[in-house]
Amino acid sequence: MKIPVCVENRINEYCDKIKKYSPKLAELYKNCYPNTLETATEILDDGKVFVLTGDIPAMWLRDSTAEVSHYIPLASDNHSIRSIISGVIRKQREYILKEPYANAYKKEENDHEEFQDFPKNHPIVWERKYEIDSLCYPLRLTYLYWKATGDVSVIDQSFLESAKTTVDLWITEQHHFEKSPYRFTRLNCPYQDTLHNDGMGEPVDYTGMTWSGFRPSDDACRYGYLVASNMFAVVVLGYLIEMLKTEFAEEKELIAKATKLRAEISEGIENHAIIEHEKYGKIYACEVNGKGDYFLFDDANVPSLLSAPYIGFCGTDNEIYRNTRRFILSKDNPYYYEGKFAKGVGSPHTPEGYIWHIALSMQGLTSDNADEMREILHYLETTDGGTGYMHEGFDANNPDIFTRSWFSWSCALFAEFVEKAIDEGVIGND
Repeated sequence: MKIPVCVENRINEYCDKIKKYSPKLAELYKNCYPNTLETATEILDDGKVFVLTGDIPAMWLRDSTAEVSHYIPLASDNHSIRSIISGVIRKQREYILKEPYANAYKKEENDHEEFQDFPKNHPIVWERKYEIDSLCYPLRLTYLYWKATGDVSVIDQSFLESAKTTVDLWITEQHHFEKSPYRFTRLNCPYQDTLHNDGMGEPVDYTGMTWSGFRPSDDACRYGYLVASNMFAVVVLGYLIEMLKTEFAEEKELIAKATKLRAEISEGIENHAIIEHEKYGKIYACEVNGKGDYFLFDDANVPSLLSAPYIGFCGTDNEIYRNTRRFILSKDNPYYYEGKFAKGVGSPHTPEGYIWHIALSMQGLTSDNADEMREILHYLETTDGGTGYMHEGFDANNPDIFTRSWFSWSCALFAEFVEKAIDEGVIGND
């Protein structure tokens, strides 16, 4: 699509400053900032907007939010950007109301089945891996857009219906084995691409948290209470309550349900997700099952424990977060890697030794240390594999080897981090 003038102006404004620090970094920013609009965005006939995740021909609720969120600062003054973001919001709600347990959707209904999944998918669904964050991100996008623009047109009946669907689903999944209709089985796939135990996942006990089948990486959870995603749910339920009280104050029952749910999830995190580590003190586990079992690691995708301040769950000065961060950025995290070109967080979703650009950008976005931020910028600008864009994972010893050559979310988060470095005077003032 044609790039709005306001986007070109912002790129030029930031590039003028970034060039003083690094011409290569400026070139990367120039490529990455508009990547969603240039390559992944399609305005449909009904005004809704379909956003590809990149090199997979489907729209993820998570990715599509993250791919356009860095344009929100432009939305208050530009009709084109407002139309694009509000169009994404409306498309997301259309999907949620058709199948709220899915994570990714087709542009339009058809009979194509990419995978051998059971039960059979709705014809609009690309993939029905249930992930808490898939329902968090649309609420986040609506809220941030509303706060930036004051545009109440997005807080309409579709907002109300999708909000009710989300809250009811999360309440159901507080009692996954007792009440959930959700099952997921995939044939002829890697172990992490399906739910075991007859498609229900491993047993869990009640904690107050809400259950997730899969992580944001689309890998199956080992234990069903994915802590970072529950943190995200706490945050967006707060957003939802604020929007309802402002625009739908008469919806007292929904407000009460959301408020109670938010308190229960928060209490569940407090009582079940904090582990006493012999080296780091109190830290957050990545996954728990309510039976006393936990999995200590952090995934490279977002939401992650590393991203807790970014998603709004806590401040960077929170003691448990800081302890957790030290664990995540150490070799005690089984998916933390160090190589010739970079060190950072990888994922069980990609090969051993692969660091994720998203994780590096998130480390920078949650850092309050200028030296650390500059170090991460160096890693990012030297590991693009000569493509001029960010990827998913790259080999820390050979960044010419990487996964996903076209991954718009990774480009968007990189651009957001570079802008933070400029705005905070970390770079560009020489």
